[in-house]
Amino acid sequence: MQVTRRMALLSGGAMALLAGCGGGANIAPMGGGTIDPDLLPQPNPGWNAWVANFRSRAMAEGISGATLDAAFRGAGYLPGVVTRDRSQTEFTRSLEDYFAIAASETKVATGRAMLSRHGALLREIEMRYGVPAQVVTAIWGMESNYGARRGDIPVVSSTSTLAFDGRRGAFFEKQLIAALGIIQRGDVPASRLTGSWAGAMGHTQFIPTTFQAYAVDFRGDGHRDIWSDDPTDGLASTAHYLSKSGWRMGEPWGLEVRLPAGFSAGQTGRGTTRSDWGTMGVTAASGGRLPSLSGSILAPAGIGRPAFLVFRNFGAILRYNNAEKYGLGVGHLSDRIAGAGPLRGTFPPDQYGFTKDDRVELQTLLSRRGFDLGTPDGVFGSKTESAVSAYQAREGLAVTGQPSRALLERLRRG
Repeated sequence: MQVTRRMALLSGGAMALLAGCGGGANIAPMGGGTIDPDLLPQPNPGWNAWVANFRSRAMAEGISGATLDAAFRGAGYLPGVVTRDRSQTEFTRSLEDYFAIAASETKVATGRAMLSRHGALLREIEMRYGVPAQVVTAIWGMESNYGARRGDIPVVSSTSTLAFDGRRGAFFEKQLIAALGIIQRGDVPASRLTGSWAGAMGHTQFIPTTFQAYAVDFRGDGHRDIWSDDPTDGLASTAHYLSKSGWRMGEPWGLEVRLPAGFSAGQTGRGTTRSDWGTMGVTAASGGRLPSLSGSILAPAGIGRPAFLVFRNFGAILRYNNAEKYGLGVGHLSDRIAGAGPLRGTFPPDQYGFTKDDRVELQTLLSRRGFDLGTPDGVFGSKTESAVSAYQAREGLAVTGQPSRALLERLRRG
């Protein structure tokens, strides 16, 4: 199940009736925002013909004519999802940048507030499924920024467009049939079946087949509703997913460790599992004894940088997204939400000779001078580049958009 979810979500992340009902229907996003024009339905005779042929295949899978009519009323071909599907790449960030985003101070503070606000619910979910409240909360934060970005794109339109496009046609036709099953079961009406451009839905971004297999009706009201402002079913479904993925109640996901001098990189990786790392000089970064569990050492930034001892529950997180950075990000964010401090290990200076503190300072000083680059987070992206370029232009400097030690010193002098 995880593999198919990952196929749909390299994101990252995350966003006519059969015979001809309104391919140009206006779709308003949840919350009154706006949708990119290329994510609105546009006329496409080829898509219309594909949908007409698809009807018999869907009915053979148990989807009724009434469900098909309701689901495709107002649906249409979305060229923007094809563009995004064909152009997506695995964007690579350093581990330091990834952690700065995944466990930013804002995301940690919001996670702690959400853990407090929904504490009774999360404790109830933990009692039923055995997954700690902070872990469920961390995935919620990673997947939709605690429900703020659930996706506004009609799933029937997005999955039918991608199934018609054909690059991953079989996969997305399977998602489309599962989405129709969700409507037919009565979990949510077609008008509220929205998600990301690739069909990931709700508070914790389930694709339709994952929803069908793992979503739960936690309160027994007859609906598995992961789309509404109430996160109950979304959070419970995530805990259920992790439980079914092998989560062991009472065991940690992992922890940050310090490696002894001379520790070999050949001993790292999930392929090397043992329970006696302590006898080899590995210690907990926070002090104290290592758990007496079998685990693996991960040092994704290299020996001498932050390292982690991960256990079986780390593998359950990877069922959600099979990227080690993602698993470490969820684990670290969950620890921070539960009250732990930042990583104790340090990263080397970047290509500009900057530490994270230097990067945050540069962004802060530019922001104070009126350049909009968002909240200073120590991650250099397009907004920072634009701010640096604008500052350089205003000061009569060569416009490179690139930070430097000299530029930081100039900003410090005012």
